[in-house]
Amino acid sequence: METKKLFINGEWVEGSSVKANINPSNIQDTIGMYSEGDASHVELAVKAAKTAFPGWAYSTPQQRFNALDFIGSEILARQDELGRLLAREEGKTLPEAVGEVNRAGNIFKFFAGEALRNSGDYIPSVRPNVIVDTVREPIGVVGLIVPWNFPIAIPAWKIAPALAFGNCVVFKPAELVPGSAWALSEIISRSGLPKGVFNMVKGSGTVVGNALVNHPDVAGISFTGSVEVGRTIAAKCVQRMAKIQLEMGGKNPLVILDDADLDVAVNAAIQGSYYSTGQRCTASSRLIVTEGIHDKFVQAMIERMKKLKIDDALTSGTDIGPVVDASQLAKNLEYVDIGKKEGSKLVFGGERLKREKDGFYFGPALFTETNNAMQINRDEIFGPVATVIRAKNYDEALTMANDTPFGLTSGICTQSLKFANHFKQHAQAGMIMINLPTAGIDYHVPFGGRKGSSYGSREQGSYAKEFYTTVKTTYTMA
Repeated sequence: METKKLFINGEWVEGSSVKANINPSNIQDTIGMYSEGDASHVELAVKAAKTAFPGWAYSTPQQRFNALDFIGSEILARQDELGRLLAREEGKTLPEAVGEVNRAGNIFKFFAGEALRNSGDYIPSVRPNVIVDTVREPIGVVGLIVPWNFPIAIPAWKIAPALAFGNCVVFKPAELVPGSAWALSEIISRSGLPKGVFNMVKGSGTVVGNALVNHPDVAGISFTGSVEVGRTIAAKCVQRMAKIQLEMGGKNPLVILDDADLDVAVNAAIQGSYYSTGQRCTASSRLIVTEGIHDKFVQAMIERMKKLKIDDALTSGTDIGPVVDASQLAKNLEYVDIGKKEGSKLVFGGERLKREKDGFYFGPALFTETNNAMQINRDEIFGPVATVIRAKNYDEALTMANDTPFGLTSGICTQSLKFANHFKQHAQAGMIMINLPTAGIDYHVPFGGRKGSSYGSREQGSYAKEFYTTVKTTYTMA
């Protein structure tokens, strides 16, 4: 089996070790062998990016548009093929995987346009005969560190704006899902970018990630992952005055009021809590339900959960695939035990499942009789585990929704315009969903949260320029 290499300075390079890419739906299926790098590869990649930066920083908007448009077009043309690879290595269902690839292609297309729209401002001076103008310039070499749960969409929404605004990239994919990252890098390698503008070094966070974060020539780090790692990265970057952007997780509430349409509420909860195997930072992990609808909602949830098909991600009709690996499966099972010991009631799921193929299958879990102080309502589990918290009324539900160290997404199901508008104003989160799942976002609008969920400027949409550029103000005597 051919080993897929690293990409540094326009060439495919041997790594220092090799790791197998295993299918979580069928652990007997090895998808491929992928090179892993070390600190020496990071050094080579950063040097190449630093050398390429002056030329790329002053490239024309048309040159950047052409490269990004090429990448987006090929991703879209190959979405079925790339989606199958993604589903096979990460475990999300084939329709979800194809949808993610489509999103990645559209992200590159969007930022191709942003390369042409990168404008400045003319500002009248307070002094006579003085002209003031502002422009945005790239920050330099950026290190992009991504998680495994969206192995092509998250790289896309970091790489595309970095390139669109004239930066050079060192990309560190997640170890668990190298296939999608390598396929994306291979497309980028043929897009016409000058040597060194884009580099991909796969490897562990402790080795490759650390080397990237601590490198003095890396002007900025954009990281998506855990809170603990994010805080460590932030401290290191601040110490050397590098720019930092962090997306770190959530414990997202979905409030369901008495007047909610029951079908709408159940659909939002099922999709938000369990699809993509619950492995989304935007997942609805806390279902806060007012007393009048509580029992009906729980029963309707159980009936819907009985109909969910948990199987191979590539099997037609599968609703939920396996979790990503053995450690995540063990973590899910551990939290089920924690929930039981805390006194909550497991009303559905929460067990390891056996299927025709040996994989990391887990039955989506639903707990009732929980309160907001329980560990299962404080920690981000990052799996298909949801809890129901009973609330007396809207005011108590809102207080519970905001009582969390996270603040990524927050949702409400109600037919009351009064409550919807009040929730939109007072929910302490970066993204608010009304009668929709908390998971599920558009690619052309800002993404990010508050409190422990995010740090730094927003990702996606036109707001991405805040991280990938710096503002220069020029005064000219007329």
